[in-house]
Amino acid sequence: MQDTEHRGLARIRRLRPVRVSTWTKDRHEERAALARPQDAGFLAASYNIHKAVGRDGRFAPARIVEVIAELGADIVALQEADKRFGERAGLLDLAALQERTGLVPVPVRGKGHGWHGNCVLFRNGEVTETREIVLPGVEPRGALVVDIALPAGEVRIIGAHLGLLRHSRSRQVEALIAASRPADGRPVFLMGDFNEWRLGKRSALQGLAPQFGPLQAAIPSFPARFPLLALDRIVSYPSDLIEAVELHDTPLARMASDHLPIKARIHLPRPESASR
Repeated sequence: MQDTEHRGLARIRRLRPVRVSTWTKDRHEERAALARPQDAGFLAASYNIHKAVGRDGRFAPARIVEVIAELGADIVALQEADKRFGERAGLLDLAALQERTGLVPVPVRGKGHGWHGNCVLFRNGEVTETREIVLPGVEPRGALVVDIALPAGEVRIIGAHLGLLRHSRSRQVEALIAASRPADGRPVFLMGDFNEWRLGKRSALQGLAPQFGPLQAAIPSFPARFPLLALDRIVSYPSDLIEAVELHDTPLARMASDHLPIKARIHLPRPESASR
């Protein structure tokens, strides 16, 4: 047992120097993106809030609200935002969240904030259609599909929390791809806790290629105290709309949940340039 523990600690030490917290498509494009008008893009984030229970074992939803405020995102996909059993009631103070951040949840059925714990928050937009889908697999899982008009343009947001079993995740990816084909051709952003850290042939995420990307933007976000596994992802179709992905690593975020949030800077081409 001691030898096993020693090998495990040695492996963590080897991983420490190569931990990645930012992925950028192109540094020149990143500088150009900063100069673009605000209505040319938006900031998206994904955050598994662990039912508002922090690493200290405390149920502290107000702490989650503060982390969301730190993000400054226009769209936020939350996972585990509702109780697991019974009426699956929501866990956050939505009025306080709106006052603090300007974000409001996409309406869903029932007393929860989301669907199977998946909640999508937005500001300065108009929801035109929502769909709640059940994902296949042994565990009860789902995804929330939202068509929304933002100042930057019309997009489809899919918030999802994939299962713990690889076979289930592969089937769930297939279901998500089927749900991500809007008739009007609007961009699609798939966000959430994918529970998948691999990128090779054994990865369930290979089913997203080549439609969705960037799959190589794998930012370790779990566990929050010392993130090693890239479980949380934001990918898009077309795959070149995401300019940068960054880990949100602050003292408060490290305590508020067992996951750290990730955020992505997104650029949408203007309609006149997209039609050329």
